Amino acid sequence: MKSIQEEQDAIIKEFEVFDDWLDRYEYLIELSNDLEPLDPKYKTKEHLIVGCQSRVWLTAEMRDGKVIYAAETDAIITKGIISLLIRVMSGQKPDDIVNVDLYFIDSIGLRQNLSPTRSNGLLSMVKQMKLYALAFRELEIRN
Repeated sequence: MKSIQEEQDAIIKEFEVFDDWLDRYEYLIELSNDLEPLDPKYKTKEHLIVGCQSRVWLTAEMRDGKVIYAAETDAIITKGIISLLIRVMSGQKPDDIVNVDLYFIDSIGLRQNLSPTRSNGLLSMVKQMKLYALAFRELEIRN
């Protein structure tokens, strides 16, 4: 498994081949296909991310000291975004996720090219993923 930094660097490299944002947008849509469907039992109000324009369900579990995320959304661009976030943060230690600097978001031009509502949604997704990691980290400390 790659580190958070290695995964971010790989994403930046993938997006560098595209000269304009429209091509990057299309690639983001392609990436949405990588997201596995979420188990319907998690498509509940408790797993819905507050602050997203579209509906995004996110869940996380601890496996062997690593946080594993799963998500689903009804919006194709958002699906591409959450698939990138999962690619970077899933399978990592809670502490690494809590302290992560997600520099790839600015490097690939994502934040600059999203509408304000999508940008808020992106921040909400990152916040929720970090909250899960924080909760798992606290559980580890207590046990």
